[in-house]
Amino acid sequence: MPTLIITGGSSGIGAATAQLFARRGYTVFELSRHGKDAQNIKHITCDVTKPEDCQRAVSAVVDNAGKIDVLVSNAGFGISGAVEFTEANEARRQFDVNFFGTVNIVKAVTPYMRRQQHGRIILVGSMAAVFPIPFQAFYSASKAAVSAFAHALRNELRPFGIIVSCLLPGDVKTSFTDRRDKNLSASDIYPAMQRAVAVMEHDEQNGMQPQCIARKLLQLARRRRPPLYTTAGLQYHLFAFLNKLLPASLVCRLVGKIYS
Repeated sequence: MPTLIITGGSSGIGAATAQLFARRGYTVFELSRHGKDAQNIKHITCDVTKPEDCQRAVSAVVDNAGKIDVLVSNAGFGISGAVEFTEANEARRQFDVNFFGTVNIVKAVTPYMRRQQHGRIILVGSMAAVFPIPFQAFYSASKAAVSAFAHALRNELRPFGIIVSCLLPGDVKTSFTDRRDKNLSASDIYPAMQRAVAVMEHDEQNGMQPQCIARKLLQLARRRRPPLYTTAGLQYHLFAFLNKLLPASLVCRLVGKIYS
């Protein structure tokens, strides 16, 4: 049976993905800080911001299953607030989880996949990397970093039979919204901030179900030649297409109007 490692697999997109892969015959290892074993899913406690945790967890998977066929790097969280009033330690924490957490788990699995001469690495990014959202600048930047990382990594690992791809979900209805760290302390200076965050959270809670993203991740894992970047949901395919056609200044203005 093929083996899957998924980070951030205890809830939301991660849990839906772990469950779907398990139903489709994968041996699934879910890595998170607070998860637990489930039907056909083995939990391994792992904080992706700690390289030693990632190395230990991946070694445990190899000891148990003997191989790693697919990695889905999904762990992440969001912060919101004005750039001016976001503390440096909060911005660094955003990157530590979303970007460096991805780097850490990728570095842990790569030697095993390289020796196997095959493997799939799928990074979960965000449409916020394509359309950066005001008052969510650091989240958008962290996901843009993930997208750029996927681009470079694909060429680095291609000679070893390892295929890298990046999924850019749009709005998804999960507990991610409730867990966002919101800083509204400067709303008197930035009156658009509360509306921007409210619009964003409304869209999330009326977004796709996490099972939709799980199905897309399974397709990418099974596709012979997956694209480097892909989205889930017809409207997001359209948005990504329009982003390529329209001037960046116009796209920026349109996004600003949505969240103002």
